[in-house]
Amino acid sequence: MRRIWRIGCLPLVGLAGAAILLSLAYMLWPRTMPQPETIAASPKAAAPTHLRPVQSFSAIADPAARSVALFREAGRVIQHPRCQNCHPRGDRPTQTDAMRPHMPVVLRGPDHAGEPTLRCSTCHHDRNVEASGVPGSPQWRLAPVEMAWQGRSIGDICRQLLDPGRSHMNRAELLHHMAEDELVGWAWHPGGKRAPAPGTQAEFGAIIKAWLDTGARCPA
Repeated sequence: MRRIWRIGCLPLVGLAGAAILLSLAYMLWPRTMPQPETIAASPKAAAPTHLRPVQSFSAIADPAARSVALFREAGRVIQHPRCQNCHPRGDRPTQTDAMRPHMPVVLRGPDHAGEPTLRCSTCHHDRNVEASGVPGSPQWRLAPVEMAWQGRSIGDICRQLLDPGRSHMNRAELLHHMAEDELVGWAWHPGGKRAPAPGTQAEFGAIIKAWLDTGARCPA
């Protein structure tokens, strides 16, 4: 007669436990992990962070051409995001190097310092707040809408600056604004991880003065 083998529950439990222990031992056994492959970064030229000294333009004999060249150099500051963010095309400032619309949503007020319901000074004080990353400077505000720079050529911006009806400044006031105004000066001390404008405010002011002294010619 055929024998019938009977297996109790206890051996089955033991086999299952042994299988679990073997699986854990396999997973926990130390082994050499594959090392990440090193990818060589392609060389990338760093953007110059200085401004050319005024003396370096003396080789341009034609005063008109020299004046245009000086303003193009000043344009490296004027067209930098640190300045452009405060000269938006509409009533909403932008922020970051990508010039994204300001968050939270804020709008220009009658005095360019925010709507009465949410003033610029609600968040922006007289200095940068490193803990929160919120920038600040005395008289933090937007430029007049007539002085919108975003989306405009350097020549168009130049002509705006020279038009008192749009800049609200004569040439002496324009030079003072560029060379000495604290709000403009913030562009070189923006705090946080923000890239400062090229050069220094003193270098920028010297270029603006030389541009005015050579006839204040504008690029086409």
